[in-house]
Amino acid sequence: MPEEKTALRRGSAQWLAVTAVLTAMNIVLSMSIFSVPVPGGHLYFCDAIINTAAILLDPFAAFVVGGVGSFIGDMLFYPAPMLVSLITHGLQAVAVSALSRRIMKRRPAIGASVAVFIGALIMVAGYTLGRAYIYATPEYAVIKLPFEILQAVLGASVAVALCFPLRLREIFHHMVHNMR
Repeated sequence: MPEEKTALRRGSAQWLAVTAVLTAMNIVLSMSIFSVPVPGGHLYFCDAIINTAAILLDPFAAFVVGGVGSFIGDMLFYPAPMLVSLITHGLQAVAVSALSRRIMKRRPAIGASVAVFIGALIMVAGYTLGRAYIYATPEYAVIKLPFEILQAVLGASVAVALCFPLRLREIFHHMVHNMR
């Protein structure tokens, strides 16, 4: 399905609603009750929502879901990394959204897979540097690194699985097209 015919128009009621719902889902998944305790912190599942939103939405909406949603979630539940989350998840979401629309247009699942891999690298690097130099220590960053990688891989894998084998992207674009 061509992207031009199925994209939500930025600022439309549908765009606002979808962006708000996915942002709220990101915030909820930032809560500790939806995480797995690991050495050095928690493993969160918000990357699955961030990557899914980035595959489905334009880069600005993806930034709102990923960056702003993570910022608000941290502000509410654990404020120390909120600026790191805004920047890291914001860049991750924008990169995944922009790249998934430009890489291998004829093979969108492969393009999205490459995009979420790059997004995972951005997330792991951003949080590792953030932990090492802004709100923790280099030692803490090293302890948490394997779990950051696991979180990134899980989030990327779930998003690609939802959007392509489970056809969420196709269903989403069909719904958007029928809303017009």
